[in-house]
Amino acid sequence: MRQEGRVSELTSESRIVDSFEMRLAGIDSVDLDKLHALSMTVAWPHRAEDWQFMREFGEGVVAIDEIGRILGSAMWFPYDAQFATVGMVITSPRLQTNGAGQWLMGHVLDQVAGRHLGLNATRAARRLYRSLNFIREASVFQCQGEAISPPDVEPPPGAVIRAVEAGDLDAIAQLDCVAFGTERKLLLARLMANSKGIVLSRAGRIEAFSLCRRFGRGHVIGPVVAGNDADAIAVIRPHAGEHRGAFLRLDTREKGGTFSDFLSRCGLSVYDIVTTMSFGGPWLPHPEHQAAHAPKTYALVSQALG
Repeated sequence: MRQEGRVSELTSESRIVDSFEMRLAGIDSVDLDKLHALSMTVAWPHRAEDWQFMREFGEGVVAIDEIGRILGSAMWFPYDAQFATVGMVITSPRLQTNGAGQWLMGHVLDQVAGRHLGLNATRAARRLYRSLNFIREASVFQCQGEAISPPDVEPPPGAVIRAVEAGDLDAIAQLDCVAFGTERKLLLARLMANSKGIVLSRAGRIEAFSLCRRFGRGHVIGPVVAGNDADAIAVIRPHAGEHRGAFLRLDTREKGGTFSDFLSRCGLSVYDIVTTMSFGGPWLPHPEHQAAHAPKTYALVSQALG
């Protein structure tokens, strides 16, 4: 996953932006506090710990000015030789009209050349990604709020709901691979070590799961994978109950329907909408090509990780 030796190569490259010089450095070479300060300039909720988690899994660059301030970042997360997601593309407000985003993304595209790419674009970044030939695929609804006690629901027929166990990783990874389209076992192992999880099984076979971890202002539920709304609701309901009265977030592509309605009834209303985009080929499976009741992603890990 790592690309050794990149920092020394990057630090020799610089660019004049808005009359001052910027240089690139590897994202692993800078203090977490400076990355946290950068995300705060654009009102993103990421804690230093959230940045560190992504640095451990992905790669990235930062733009640094003459006095050592970080004024931009971009990351990529190569899941395999064919596919990567792009995220944490940030430029400070003073650079957003000076081509810094295009400069950073140029380096990302060089590093992931030959792979299909996916990302989730904020409103402010859509024009940048369109100019780089990314194609819109779907909307992601960022649902969040102070969680309230979830409504009572009938358990799905034949389902057993229990906490995730370490031995569930292989089954969870297989479900996620079908839903996401790419194997993410390493990421899921890291998430399971930092999350509380719920699985739903029938006749001993895991058919749905959810993970919930600390993130930003509180906790985030994701990923969630299930074959239908009822199973997805069953594996997120315990998290909503556990965190009632506290900040909770879930990012989903589900618009309307039973699952979306359940989120609202748990206090998680739509706060923002971002756009899923792809480069080099489609990312999301087309509904017509999916088998009936096939596992699908009801909640993202994060907007950067997909």
